[in-house]
Amino acid sequence: MAKKTGARIIVGLDCTVCGTRNYVTSRNKLNTPEKLKLEKYCRICRKVQEHKEVEKLK
Repeated sequence: MAKKTGARIIVGLDCTVCGTRNYVTSRNKLNTPEKLKLEKYCRICRKVQEHKEVEKLK
């Protein structure tokens, strides 16, 4: 079983254009203290759009 302790947190990525949550990923909060901004494919817009980190998931 995986450990729950550590510096990695699970976050959701929302499309900046339509606002849908398309991806769930994790990041190391010690190595990347700022929020993630990634160019990902949005199913609703049917284009590659910028996705921003929105919140820490449990």
